[in-house]
Amino acid sequence: MNKKVAFYTLGCKLNYSETSSIGRIFKEAGYETTPFNSQADVYVINTCSVTDHADKKCRKVVKEALKHSPNAYITIVGCYAQLKPREIAEIPGVDMVLGAAEKFNIIEHINDLTKQEKAVVHNAPIDETHQFVSAYSIGDRTRTFLKVQDGCDYSCTFCTIPLARGASRSGKIEDIVQQAEDIAASGVKEIVLTGVNIGDYGIRDGKRQDRFLDLVKALDKVAGIDRIRISSIEPNLLANEIIEFVAQSKRFVPHFHMPLQSGSNKVLGKMRRRYKRELYAERVAKIKSLMPDCCIGVDVIVGFPGETREDFLDTYNFLNEMDISYLHVFTYSERENTIAAQMEGAVPGAQRSDRSKMLHILSEKKRRAFYEKQLGKIGEVLFESDVKDGYMHGFSKNYVKVRSLYDPLLVNEIVSVKFTAITDQCEVEIEELPELLMHS
Repeated sequence: MNKKVAFYTLGCKLNYSETSSIGRIFKEAGYETTPFNSQADVYVINTCSVTDHADKKCRKVVKEALKHSPNAYITIVGCYAQLKPREIAEIPGVDMVLGAAEKFNIIEHINDLTKQEKAVVHNAPIDETHQFVSAYSIGDRTRTFLKVQDGCDYSCTFCTIPLARGASRSGKIEDIVQQAEDIAASGVKEIVLTGVNIGDYGIRDGKRQDRFLDLVKALDKVAGIDRIRISSIEPNLLANEIIEFVAQSKRFVPHFHMPLQSGSNKVLGKMRRRYKRELYAERVAKIKSLMPDCCIGVDVIVGFPGETREDFLDTYNFLNEMDISYLHVFTYSERENTIAAQMEGAVPGAQRSDRSKMLHILSEKKRRAFYEKQLGKIGEVLFESDVKDGYMHGFSKNYVKVRSLYDPLLVNEIVSVKFTAITDQCEVEIEELPELLMHS
């Protein structure tokens, strides 16, 4: 019988794309993939360093794996594995820890799955990690996360990602286009472009060789993909010509996720962000002038060292006044080996929590206001396979989440609908327009 492998992913869409690619490596080596909550010979846990309590989460997932299969071989990969390999190696039950440069060579390292007394660590210094390894997620027929870029050359004072993933580097346009064509051939309708800093796309061998706009234009020509969505992109890298191209594209959808982090120029300076709030406001205005129904998501950090109540209210009021659609709110937490962790002016935990709650409430208000503007309009919804309480869900091009009574014939179909009402759960109810059904 084939050996079985199970995966668990913590963190971002980029991690999900890489887990999927590691899964294909195991498949080529003759392994059978099995759900994480079942018995397996190998468990691979892909970790994150951005979210809080990385150590606690890693321990919990390891413990869960050993519950299903006490003698399984446990391997930890990902950002946390690069930053804290020795710490992870001490977790009971862990057999191997692989850093950024080693995780895609996992089969070579695993060998015969013999468990040792101490965990084996393969972890090269991050400045030795130069290779771009392509990745994309599979398993969800509806959408795929396609990795186009890795690493980051920015030096934001709060961030460990450059320490965990290394310098900015990218895939070749022709290779990414080929992957997009392969994805299209599998029946997937939507591609989400992912990376650490995708607006910085185009660096190979330490030199800039392409621009993100060049990649966007090339992918726009790929037949068989209905939608391409750009994931998080820095405001200083979201050039007007990218916005203008997306506005007239039939494949790129009107949805941008653009991190702000703070609406205070003082705090942005302390964070070493590469823009001021005025540029951010310009980008939002440009997007809305060309795509009035465009969805704009925002990342915000509250409780950064030195953030006064006045600084926070600057952020709150700035966001409240802007035509944005939702927020991803992060409560600042200290990270080892970052400049911010050494800064004075730590914000008390209770104040961080209060500010986070205020922005979460603002996010709900913004999302509902955005949805209300869509009521009565017709949109195209791509339905997913999830079912909850008899309902299925889907997303419009501009990221309106809708619900409809479950119908297996709608899974992975794009349907023209009319947005009719908003539920208490902030989902949009629809009226299906059968004559406009887009058969795939």
